[in-house]
Parts: sequence; C-alpha cells; structure tokens
Amino acid sequence: MWIKFILFAAVGVVGTSAHYLLLYQLVESYAVNVVIASCYGAVAGMCVNYGLNYILTFNSQQSHLRAFPKFAVIASIGFGLNMGLMTLLTAQLYYIYAQILTTLLVLIWNFLGNSLWTFKMETK
Repeated sequence: MWIKFILFAAVGVVGTSAHYLLLYQLVESYAVNVVIASCYGAVAGMCVNYGLNYILTFNSQQSHLRAFPKFAVIASIGFGLNMGLMTLLTAQLYYIYAQILTTLLVLIWNFLGNSLWTFKMETK
C-alpha cells in the first residue's frame, strides 16, 4: 500500500503542477479570485491525474466507462474539500500556503477513495 501511495503522490506532483500553474497564472495575470482560480486548477489537475493513475499507479484493466465516473466522484468530493479549505484558510494564510496545506489533506482523501473504491481490484 505504501508503494502505491508513493507512486500516487509522485503522479500527483504532475497534476498538482498543472493545478498550481493554472492557479498562479489566473491570479497573477488575470486577477481571478483565488478560490475560483484554485477550482479551475483542481479540474486541470484531475484530468492529468486520472490518466496517469489509471495507467501507472493502479495499472487498471477496468473500462474507462466504469473507472472514470468513480474517479470523478472521488475528485468531486476532493474538489469540494479544496474549495472549502481554501475559503477557510485564505482568510488567515497567504494563498500559496493555504493551497499547500489543502493539497496535502486532499491528497490523503483522493488516495484512499481511489485505492478503496475507484481502482479496487475485484476478487473472485
């Protein structure tokens, strides 16, 4: 389980990079509200993470029609956690620090949800 978590986190670095780059670009170049910008970043990160986790982390044999909706549910809950935590934390912290803390908490949620439900291997 720890090896999968480490791989999941490593793959997550790529998705998180997409998230943070979009967040930063929207806030600094277009003056988009930080919570809204973070939400757009989270969607970009979700798309990157699905493909990489499907192939690399979980080596899934499930059809995308089965796996993606589950991944989307877990990601949507993570998205809600991201929004809520960013709303709470940016009242007290610089937005990048708030996003780092939020990312760590959402990472744990996403790993558990995807390991135990989305990509769970069915036993016969």
